[in-house]
Amino acid sequence: MKKENVYWLKKGLKDAVPIGLGYFAVAFSVGVMAKTAQMSSMEAALMSAGMVASAGEVAALQLIMTKAGAIEMIMTTLIVNLRYFLMGASLSQKVSEKTKIRHRFFMSYCITDEIFGISSAIEGELNPFYTYGAALTAVPCWTLGTVLGNVFVNLVPVLVEKSLTVAIYGMFIAIIIPASKKSKEIGLCVAFAMIVSFLTEYLPLVNKISQGTKVIIITIVIAAIAAIVKPIENEEDLDQEAKLKQEKLVQ
Repeated sequence: MKKENVYWLKKGLKDAVPIGLGYFAVAFSVGVMAKTAQMSSMEAALMSAGMVASAGEVAALQLIMTKAGAIEMIMTTLIVNLRYFLMGASLSQKVSEKTKIRHRFFMSYCITDEIFGISSAIEGELNPFYTYGAALTAVPCWTLGTVLGNVFVNLVPVLVEKSLTVAIYGMFIAIIIPASKKSKEIGLCVAFAMIVSFLTEYLPLVNKISQGTKVIIITIVIAAIAAIVKPIENEEDLDQEAKLKQEKLVQ
C-alpha cells in the first residue's frame, strides 16, 4: 500500500473515533428494538453491518413488528435512506477523476451522515482510504452496539438506555461547528437548515412527510439557494480574475 494511502487510512481511523463512540451508544437502542422484534443477535448484527443507518433500521424494525410485506419494507427503507444518493453524488465530486470504479463502489457502502460530514470537510481531493478508515472505526462500533443491546437488553435500566442516544447529537455538533467557523456562508446554511427543519415538524401537511424525505427536500432547497447566492468559483475563474487584476496594475 502506498504511503499516502496509509496516511489517509490512519487519519480516517482516528477522526472517526468520536463517531464510533456515538454509534455504539445509539446502536445499543437499535439492538434493544431488534430484540423486541424477536430478532437474534446474529440477525441484528447482519442488519446493522449491512445497512448502517439508524433511521432505516428503525423503520425496518417497525415494519417487522407490524408483520409488513417484503415489498413495503424495501420501499420504505429506500425512501428513508434516499438522502444517501445525494451524499454519494456530492462525494463523487471530491474524489479524483482517476479513482477506479472499485473504490467508488466500496466508498458508497461507507457513506453515513457522519462519515459524509468528516469526508466533506477534507480540503482538496478526497482519498478513498480516508473514508475506508472512518468506516473501519465506525461500522464495527455500530454493529457491536446493536449486538450488545440485543443481548443485554434486560440488564440496562431504561433511563440509561435513553441517555445513551444523547452522544450522537454531540457528534453532529463536532462536525458542523469547525466548518461554520471557517466559512460564514456555511454557518448561515447550517442555521437556516436548523430553523427550516424545526418548522417542518409543526407546519401542517409538511409534518406528515417522512424524516428522510424532509432531509432530502431541505438539502436540495438550501443547497440550491446557496449555489445561486454564493456560487463557488472554480480555479479557472480565479486565475482569470488574477490575470485581469495584474493587467490593470500594469496599465
